[in-house]
Amino acid sequence: MSDLSPFARAVHDVVAAIGEGDVMTYGEVAAEAGHPGAARGVGSVMRASEGLPWWRVVNSCLRISTDPPQRQADLLRTEGWDIDPITHRLLGH
Repeated sequence: MSDLSPFARAVHDVVAAIGEGDVMTYGEVAAEAGHPGAARGVGSVMRASEGLPWWRVVNSCLRISTDPPQRQADLLRTEGWDIDPITHRLLGH
């Protein structure tokens, strides 16, 4: 992890700390990492990083943004989330 940029390291630390059953939006991760407004950058960091609980990060509408969405939906369901099968929006925990 030492080869990560300061931004990537901060994003990694925030995402790694998201607990089981919790979610954050890309924007919340960016803000917590000290870079508000860098939500798209969060997605880039997560795609390039292994070992992160990436499925716990959703878009600002609380919808799954990955394509296809099924793997992320399945992982979130194992953590107790109800997900609308059509819109892929998190309905509750």
